Amino acid sequence: MVRTRFAPSPTGFMHLGNFRTALYTWLYARKNNGAFILRLEDTDQKRKVEGAVEAIYRSMRLAGLDWDEGPDIGGEYGPYIQSERKALYLPYAKELVEKGEAYYCFCTKERLDALREEQGDTFTYDKHCMSLSKEEVEAKLAAGEPYVIRQNMPTEGVTTFHDVIFGDIEVENSTLDDQILIKTDGLPTYNFANVIDDHTMGITHIMRGNEYLSSTPKYNLLYDAFGWEIPTYLHLSTIMADSSRKLSKRHGDPSFEDLLNEGYVMEAVINYMALLGWSPGNDREMYTLKELSEVFDLKGVSKSPAIFDKEKLTWFNAEYIRQKPLEEFHDLILPYMEKVIDTAKFDTMKLAGLLQPRCEVLPDIMDKIDFFVEMPDYDIALFTHKRMKTNPEKSLPVLEELVGVLEGVESFDTETLKTVISEYITEKGVKNGAVLWPLRVAISGKMSTPGGAYEIAELLGKEETLARLNTSIEKIKAER
Repeated sequence: MVRTRFAPSPTGFMHLGNFRTALYTWLYARKNNGAFILRLEDTDQKRKVEGAVEAIYRSMRLAGLDWDEGPDIGGEYGPYIQSERKALYLPYAKELVEKGEAYYCFCTKERLDALREEQGDTFTYDKHCMSLSKEEVEAKLAAGEPYVIRQNMPTEGVTTFHDVIFGDIEVENSTLDDQILIKTDGLPTYNFANVIDDHTMGITHIMRGNEYLSSTPKYNLLYDAFGWEIPTYLHLSTIMADSSRKLSKRHGDPSFEDLLNEGYVMEAVINYMALLGWSPGNDREMYTLKELSEVFDLKGVSKSPAIFDKEKLTWFNAEYIRQKPLEEFHDLILPYMEKVIDTAKFDTMKLAGLLQPRCEVLPDIMDKIDFFVEMPDYDIALFTHKRMKTNPEKSLPVLEELVGVLEGVESFDTETLKTVISEYITEKGVKNGAVLWPLRVAISGKMSTPGGAYEIAELLGKEETLARLNTSIEKIKAER
């Protein structure tokens, strides 16, 4: 049975690289009717961030990436938080010591600092404590001297491992440092806990960033030392901000939740992130999460770095927004409407219908509806439209006549307005644009609006529409 895991560290919000790893891991488990496990790797207590665990849960649930086992729901292989598994690791480390695959190290910080200074950038521990006799080790332990347990790396030959994406990789053992397995506080290091947890939880496939490629020989030497089966590795390519820089929160790049807060809808983010480093092998671009879980295949995962293109994400977002039922879109933009207009005074559902075809990212709507609250101070040059053959001089008499026409309209709805104004246009023998363009500018003060003159007039209402018309008439007279 396929068993995959997503094992984030609670050190902040879910950055996009982490989210993509979680997504691919979940998709592979679901595609193969396997189990998806959520595990929290909190061995580095100094970097733990308040609220990060909740942020991980929230992001996963928002995305629909449900887990079969995890800290909050339990499972056969729990606990699923590393700090709660502390008692598990030391016995395994001691087993390695007995086998000669690891050893106690009592070196002080001062000695290690001096060794680093002597070696420069390519520090590797010199196996100093390997020379201690069993009696010396026992005496130091009995005396309570602080210690770590280090892995005893081979110094000759090579270690080879296979990765689904990168193929066979060979590493010279002489380049491997005797990494620490158990720290002085008794907690395991990330690398050691990772191996123990993956094995004891029966993980069969491991997906992670390719920054862990260099650590994989150390992992595999641990598996070999215990005589355990090595899982299948898949190291994912880096997500880049551009051709020269990785995505990074330090540079202001967005996290998963940042994108949602910026007005990108969940379906678009998931769809785009799935295709950021993976191809289904055809030209299709739009997939639901369920559809992705049916077609996801490791063969489509690329080894090349993927560049995060926000313009492409915005295109996906606009497509998903247009496909949503109007009621759902209305509910999504209502909080943004409430920041700009008094929603009790407007038919927000009708307004949502006008906005939906014109919205790329949800906050876009705020700039598109602000004129409903207050007429902007516009330039009368807006009345000039070459194709409509209008200008301020030609627009003035049209607007003055429209005041009289609209004053006589009792039912101020779009259909009635359209009928009445169409009759006026026919009577005058002019093109629609010669009337509708000046009207729209006069009551909105904008060149581009959600909906045309009829819809805007209905939403504004008769009193406000006439007031704006008269104001614009006076504006043209004063400025032409």
